[in-house]
Amino acid sequence: AKAKGFALPSFNCTTSSSCNAVLEAAAKIGMPAYIQFSEGGAAFFAGKSLPNDKGKLQGSILGACAGAHYVRNVAPAYGIPVLVHSDHCAKKLLPWFDGMLEADEAYFKANGEPLFSSHMLDLSEEPHEENVGICAKYLKRMAPMDLILEMEIGITGGVEDGVDNSGVAKDKLYSTPEDTELVWNTLSPISPMFTIAAAFGNVHGVYKPGNVKLQPELLHKFQQNLGPKVGYEKPFFFVFHGGSGSEKADIHTAVDAGVVKMNVDTDTQWAYWEGLLKFYKAKEGYLQGQIGNPEGEDKPNKSYYDPRKWVRCSEESMRDRVIEGFKDLKAPIP
Repeated sequence: AKAKGFALPSFNCTTSSSCNAVLEAAAKIGMPAYIQFSEGGAAFFAGKSLPNDKGKLQGSILGACAGAHYVRNVAPAYGIPVLVHSDHCAKKLLPWFDGMLEADEAYFKANGEPLFSSHMLDLSEEPHEENVGICAKYLKRMAPMDLILEMEIGITGGVEDGVDNSGVAKDKLYSTPEDTELVWNTLSPISPMFTIAAAFGNVHGVYKPGNVKLQPELLHKFQQNLGPKVGYEKPFFFVFHGGSGSEKADIHTAVDAGVVKMNVDTDTQWAYWEGLLKFYKAKEGYLQGQIGNPEGEDKPNKSYYDPRKWVRCSEESMRDRVIEGFKDLKAPIP
């Protein structure tokens, strides 16, 4: 993707339905699909009634692995390459990370490849040296399986999956060349299979234009700082967090600077809901009871409130927004 000047959007999913919307969109345009599960989203996938104790997070482990197996099982029918990723994992959520790695190792032993394609460690709230050190420890475990580690330096603002960084100090929203160079010097001797979610003012969620001050040109500076030292242009593979609602110009600048993946969640959440909203508005008279509608008091409404009807409308709306996400990232759509 970096060599061809585009990036892949990665979409947070919480149900098989949202996974299907991403797979359908990618298949429609002949592009690889990137599906990711957050810790909370994974717990939802398995079922919110299941135990998910602090320090164990067994529900989140189960849900993420169930989601990965689901995607693996249905992906061949869509005829496209599919990557499965786990999203933000803070230090307090490391039991979730450990559980997924155990599943990767078991799957690798049986099949010669890990269950997931990549995992993200978000230790950006910890001291930088500790962040990088813990990432190095995990990358050593992941390297034999060719698993990609995505790590974060600097903090993504806003609110996501129950984590509120809306009040974080502004200087934490921007990484430095020294930050990225330390990551390279520490991780590259272990494995080349790592990406960096470097902060350039990113914020989760959608805000009015002008309220978020993105500086994607910083990514160019990070590349220019390290490139001459390692002997080639654009050595870093960057990830763009908080992509929903971003200006197209900022997205394109980030892609030109070596962004290969952009996370999208808020925009596709809205698209999924909007599909249902439009269906309800169009069929409101048929959705006030099991029997009785504008055609007659004794007319049944089952064909309207059948979940397959309105869930499908949500899927179609999300599918179209997923395709838009590919276009935003300059993907070579046929």
